[in-house]
Amino acid sequence: MQRISVTEAVWKRILAVKSGTSCLCCGDWSSNERDALRLYGALASATEVPQFFAQIGQSLDGRVATVSGDAQDISGADGLAHLHRLRALADAVVIGVKTALHDSPQLTVRLAEGENPARIVIDPNGRLPNDAGLLLDTSARRIVIQACDAPRADDVEVIRLKRDGWISAHDIAQALRGLGFQKVLVEGGGVTIAQFLEAGLLHRLHVAIAPLLIGSGPQGLSTTPIPSLAEAMRPETHTYDLGSDVLFDCVLAANRPTAIPCAH
Repeated sequence: MQRISVTEAVWKRILAVKSGTSCLCCGDWSSNERDALRLYGALASATEVPQFFAQIGQSLDGRVATVSGDAQDISGADGLAHLHRLRALADAVVIGVKTALHDSPQLTVRLAEGENPARIVIDPNGRLPNDAGLLLDTSARRIVIQACDAPRADDVEVIRLKRDGWISAHDIAQALRGLGFQKVLVEGGGVTIAQFLEAGLLHRLHVAIAPLLIGSGPQGLSTTPIPSLAEAMRPETHTYDLGSDVLFDCVLAANRPTAIPCAH
């Protein structure tokens, strides 16, 4: 497993692929650069249907935070840069309200070149205060998905959906498709990602493993229990050395979107 090389030229090519002005099938690249093009090109390339992908960063023992909730330094520097590249490739980034309240994420692109994606918070009961930083920052669209009549600022969009315990991931996906989003990053937390995964909506799942052992604390993904390993998901998986973290790129084959053929 070689370390991927995200050079300036590689990233400019990826952004050009996203904008539809270039392709992945030509150029003189090193093997490390080709690995980077393969990894990010799969998300940047145009597809016939909107693509939903998720990212989770965790420790070697599958934890995403300590018992006290400290998750600040789980991912290393290269893992964080990878997350920001994913944001740059997305039209919209989705988080649950618990993540919004606990982590106060900015959901901006700061460690990679690219545009800030729209910020979407799933907030069934309207718990997110209107002075939350990710709502006040006007550098991108802000959308709150809720099941109540909690008032929002005039420049914050509201999607009102019914709920049955949790707002249906299928209803959320349909609403986002209706807004024209083609690339949607489901960033967290683990419960939100698991809901999209179990609903069969994710096309790709990135699991970034950082070399540390926490020993206790919340797990990255917790889905409905299965009685036997024969029923476990076994996605096609590619492994990449990011530097500080190791990435498992999981292709959920049953939902793999069809890429639009290269016209260049």
